[in-house]
Amino acid sequence: MAVTEPAPAPPLAAHEGILRRQSLRESAARTYARSLPIVPVRARGLTIEGADGRRYLDCLSGAGTLALGHNHPVVLEAIKKVLDSGAPLHVLDLATPVKDAFVTELFSTLPRQFADDARVQFCGPAGTDAVEAAFKLVRAATGRSGLLAFTGAYHGMTEGALAASGGAEDVRVTRLPFPQDYRCPFGIGGEAGARTAARWTENLLDDPKSGTPTPAGMILEPVQGEGGVNPAPDGWMRRMREVTETRSIPLIADEVQTGVGRTGAFWAVEHSGIVPDVMVLSKAIGGSLPLAVIVYRSELDTWQPGAHAGTFRGNQLAMAAGTATLAYVRENGLAERAGVLGGRMLANLRSLAADHPCVGDVRGRGLMIGVEIVDPEARPQGTGTEPPPDPVLAAAVQQECLSRGLIVELGGRYSTVVRLLPPLTLTDEQATAVVDRLADALAAAERSPHRRLPTGSLR
Repeated sequence: MAVTEPAPAPPLAAHEGILRRQSLRESAARTYARSLPIVPVRARGLTIEGADGRRYLDCLSGAGTLALGHNHPVVLEAIKKVLDSGAPLHVLDLATPVKDAFVTELFSTLPRQFADDARVQFCGPAGTDAVEAAFKLVRAATGRSGLLAFTGAYHGMTEGALAASGGAEDVRVTRLPFPQDYRCPFGIGGEAGARTAARWTENLLDDPKSGTPTPAGMILEPVQGEGGVNPAPDGWMRRMREVTETRSIPLIADEVQTGVGRTGAFWAVEHSGIVPDVMVLSKAIGGSLPLAVIVYRSELDTWQPGAHAGTFRGNQLAMAAGTATLAYVRENGLAERAGVLGGRMLANLRSLAADHPCVGDVRGRGLMIGVEIVDPEARPQGTGTEPPPDPVLAAAVQQECLSRGLIVELGGRYSTVVRLLPPLTLTDEQATAVVDRLADALAAAERSPHRRLPTGSLR
């Protein structure tokens, strides 16, 4: 009896092979690639095209890096101009015309009271290195070592930044309550919750028995991004400025994700009118390429040459792309546009919540928007009356979005906040398409069976 040979397996599509090799070769620490199994090959503005021919609306934007979206013409032209000029691409921290233009444009966008007496330090290419530089700076300037940070914060993945984010133990970091209306740590929310959070901080600093000596600095995000898109109340921001200023504690504003127009102001600290002592900047300032700096008051500039250095501080292409991005956002009023369009999207998403009980809260500022997914059938936990977060359903919503050609990210304490970070060049029609696709994804995820986690697992 003849033996029939099995038919040969069909060849993997090119994109499937790439994804398979990635899973075999790359570390277990990879993140975005797990929930977004796509292979981008072309992109422009809001749109990404995958190797499989599908098109996606990208509301991740490189985790907020792409202020102008993918491959904006002014960014490409700025990069090509440097490449065609024959200028050196690697110059350590030497002065160049490209660098001078970047610093000039950057300082022109900063609050005037801050920029008139500021210094800039170019750091390694990632925002986390700039956070480490800020910590080193204030410790050197004050002679103190402790830091104040907030619950729900995210400042990076290096040791000091991770400790300030609550992801590592460091006895020098004191964790403070961050005010928010939904899931208020005190169970009251609103202005009362913000006042209580501020009093907590003041009492901790003024009580000689609190165990918290005067720290080297306080770091905060005007809007917590990875923490679940929690905007800091303006009044509370002003209070933190008063608290730190009267006690000679440098205030560090982490604007890595909120900067360059994202929240409806060029820099998010402008909403409250405060002037910090240090600003940490990265992501969008490089126009899609790696760049990170700290800008700080000149009196803090006490460290010695080489106190914070790095080989890749002089990325000429990133500076050129950054200059073009900063100028385009400024000249075209994209920050103001983000405030208007973001407010409209927030209103539309909040109206959707009435039809979707799994939407616990919609919040944000400008084009930095979060939709928290909850289990409406479970009993509330903790100090408030909010239903518990539902990470399984949130993951289902993300996958339903992807199947509809919409890329979103998850954040928050239990990865239950659907985050929207579209480029500032978003059109009205695109904004409507984003909301419509998210609404369809919510309905589909609610219909599909999903395993709910035991209530105790979310404590």
